[in-house]
Amino acid sequence: MLAIDIGTSEIIILRDGDVVLQEPAVVAVDVENRKRIAIGSEAKKMMGRSPEYIEVIEPIRSGVIVDYEGARLMLKSYLQDVMGRNWFVGPEVITAVPCGNTQVEQRAVIDVLLEAGARKVYLIDAPLAAAIGAKVPISDVFGNMIVNLGGGVIEVAVIASGGIVKVKQIRQGGGFVNDLIFDYLVSQYLLAAGKQVLEDIKIKLLSVVKLKKEEFIDIGGRDLLSGLPKKIKLSSTEVYELVRLDMEKIVTLMKSVLEATSAELVSDIIDRGVILTGAFAKTRGLDLWLSREIGIPVHVALEPEFSVVRGIGMVTDNWDLYRQSLR
Repeated sequence: MLAIDIGTSEIIILRDGDVVLQEPAVVAVDVENRKRIAIGSEAKKMMGRSPEYIEVIEPIRSGVIVDYEGARLMLKSYLQDVMGRNWFVGPEVITAVPCGNTQVEQRAVIDVLLEAGARKVYLIDAPLAAAIGAKVPISDVFGNMIVNLGGGVIEVAVIASGGIVKVKQIRQGGGFVNDLIFDYLVSQYLLAAGKQVLEDIKIKLLSVVKLKKEEFIDIGGRDLLSGLPKKIKLSSTEVYELVRLDMEKIVTLMKSVLEATSAELVSDIIDRGVILTGAFAKTRGLDLWLSREIGIPVHVALEPEFSVVRGIGMVTDNWDLYRQSLR
């Protein structure tokens, strides 16, 4: 049985407790015949660099399949990589989906995995999988709060007695920072930057607390006036000021969930603290800033980018214990 985390930005597959595949959720296809040309890292390198006859697709957006055929081609190739090309019986698969996905969106995930070669598909709510992967004792009657910060969706959930008691989400994950930076570079510097440049800026400069020592990065792109190459120096202070207000959305979401939660469970959360999962949880200063804003201790899970897929993997290894958590 395989555990698969189908994220907006990357696909992670876990087998027998080990991560056996971690690749970008990108596929390049021939525009005319829609045949696959490249997937994963190779396809990502082609973004903004491909000729007209090649289309580079990101088939997952905000936890939803937006290009069904692109998702099918990508997942089929990844399953072949993991299972080997001569596999006769498709694997059983468990994957996580955001709690807010509609039945149609959930069905699309099941169907695309079946068409990609899976024999049977089970679904689990992403915050629940993240909690299990972060080694939160979800079966306890005591409450725990999980903030799962994915690339396309942010979910805040209160979990107790083996299930989700309260959950709210915004379909805006860590990827929103890239959009903010792109718009800022256009308006402030008349510079169009590629997706990899935006990702580098986020990784190297992003912090939700002002750094004591300012950091800089040289970036290149296309001058929107002349059309010629252009280089600028961007500072960590600029990025901090840019994202500071948008990060308030996470605080607002957390407060909204706490306000809708019983006093008993809130008391548990105060004692146990909040757990951050998802790749965006690694943002510098995020845990300390959130703790200051909501007045509750906030902790980052160990290797938060793997919390969901490791949680799914723990379900496969402890089927009888967690089976009731599946959809």
